[in-house]
Amino acid sequence: MPKSRSEETIPTAPLAVDSDEICAACGSDRLIPHMQVAGEMGEEGLIPTTKQFGTALGNIVRCDVCSHMQLDRFPSDAELDAAYAEAASDDYVEEEAGQRYSFRSVLERIERYAPERGRILDVGCWVGFLLAEARDRGWQECVGIEPSTFASTYARERLGLDVRTEELFTADLPTGHFDVVVMGDVLEHLTRANAALDRIGELLRPGGLIALELPDAGSRVARLLGPRWWSVIPTHIHYFTRRSAATMLRRHGYEPLFVATDPKSFTVRYYLDKGGGYLPGVSKALIAIAERLGVADRMWTPDFRDRMVMIARYGAA
Repeated sequence: MPKSRSEETIPTAPLAVDSDEICAACGSDRLIPHMQVAGEMGEEGLIPTTKQFGTALGNIVRCDVCSHMQLDRFPSDAELDAAYAEAASDDYVEEEAGQRYSFRSVLERIERYAPERGRILDVGCWVGFLLAEARDRGWQECVGIEPSTFASTYARERLGLDVRTEELFTADLPTGHFDVVVMGDVLEHLTRANAALDRIGELLRPGGLIALELPDAGSRVARLLGPRWWSVIPTHIHYFTRRSAATMLRRHGYEPLFVATDPKSFTVRYYLDKGGGYLPGVSKALIAIAERLGVADRMWTPDFRDRMVMIARYGAA
């Protein structure tokens, strides 16, 4: 994935520390107001199936240099850690078939660039569906870390996976060990996103791969919906564009190799229920119609082109 002329002018040195006063992606202090979306987190807390669209822990600012967007106030780690540890979602578990299908697609893309199916680490692996698919595809070692007690316990007890109830910065993991590290819907949640990329670089072997799955804030859908975009939710700290994600990776010694849209597979019922975040009454009516037509539990993979998967190589192969 070649650099654009504008990207080549962005400094390559990584940030010394993450701060809400500078752009997390490029380090510029040219942050300008972008969207008013401040709100409070509801009773459902931090779950992957939230319908609290247009709610955040601050307003969103945009970098005038690299297009990255982020909260104007980063919450403290203490504000987030306890909530993530308690996060749970039965809805997500019920969508296992679609999630596994989606993760097979991600793994197929990773395997184009990985010389062999070696050692893979999934950071923030939730209940472990990607790791279960990797194991079934013959990956030699599949490890996950997940702070949610509910999700990590499910992965261990129900799927028999090596998933530790830990977080990235404190997990006891061997350095230079993994061939691939996956961060699916994780980096945008981190107040220390730059430090996370450095930590992953320590865990990867030279030439290892990182695979990021991220909402694409530069997409047409995101621009159209603005503060009501379904990825504007509590605990999203960062709003990456393809350009800003590549910029951040390069500043930490990664070279982007591949980027594409990353649609998710869920049942028709699930997607219609998510629409309840906009029009609850209409959502329920549509679910009832889908049930009568016998399609409510059919798997659906609409590509709104507002999610991306980016694969990058760390250091020299």
